[in-house]
Amino acid sequence: MSTDAAGLGRGRAVGFVLPALVLIGVFLVFPALWTIYLGLTDYRLTGLEAAEPRVVGLDNYTAALGDERFRGSLWLTAQYVLGSAVIGQAGLGFSIAWVLRDRRGPVKRVTEGLVLLAWILPSSVVAFLWIALLDRDEGTLNALLHTPGLAWLLDHPMPSIIVFNVWRGTAFSMMLYGAALANVPPSHLETARLAGASTFQQLRDVVVPRIKGHVLTNLLLISLWTFNDFSAFQITAGGPEGRSEILPIYIYNVALSGGRLGFGAAISFLVLIINLVLAFVYLRLLRTRREDARGPASGAGRRAPGGAGR
Repeated sequence: MSTDAAGLGRGRAVGFVLPALVLIGVFLVFPALWTIYLGLTDYRLTGLEAAEPRVVGLDNYTAALGDERFRGSLWLTAQYVLGSAVIGQAGLGFSIAWVLRDRRGPVKRVTEGLVLLAWILPSSVVAFLWIALLDRDEGTLNALLHTPGLAWLLDHPMPSIIVFNVWRGTAFSMMLYGAALANVPPSHLETARLAGASTFQQLRDVVVPRIKGHVLTNLLLISLWTFNDFSAFQITAGGPEGRSEILPIYIYNVALSGGRLGFGAAISFLVLIINLVLAFVYLRLLRTRREDARGPASGAGRRAPGGAGR
């Protein structure tokens, strides 16, 4: 009987991984294939199409690409990802990690605890807190700004859900950047300060080149999470008049509220394609960065034997 590196044998090794493969097949592979199939049909929650769905080919996809509501939702999602993930969570998370990098004591622990608290609280609780904060009549924000009657969720729905998601999701970026900054040698920063480098120059020339991989990894993860985030539904439900209807909310409204499961499945598959493109771009940038980092060292290694011979 053939064995693997651990000496288990092929049969026992398969037995160990089989439960995980079954779970992946049931909860990931099958739903993905079923979604692709539904996207090719006119399946609905009610009516004749629910009992006898017909295969309509690519009609759902062409209808989605020609739908102004879908294009508007895609544009709102791009704003949501850029403002909430790329600028908000990544920028605020790095800023907090940078300020706290050399601090000790209760200030650091309290700050990190408050940021983490926003991340670990259930989204329904966080949504309730933000609705209370932004309420038109008795909201805390209006009381602080002395702007009674200002309806933040109606007049500024997109900035409201962007700030809400930044506050809720910054903890991950803070922790990742905190770990990355801990690996930057303090002597490098001290040398740069003694050379007269400003804080911006230290960040640009010393810190960023050393943590660029962490930055790209963080941007990849939080961009994908934000792109597929549904928690904003608890704040605005996509309103008013679709002004905050990002793609996950749009799919919910079309597929479940509207009953058009086939059309919603087609849009879900398009979202999957967009996610794969985003992941490919980030991974390509990360791979290029690693190749650039290895280049000089590998070149030096190739020249060393020749130099020694001469």
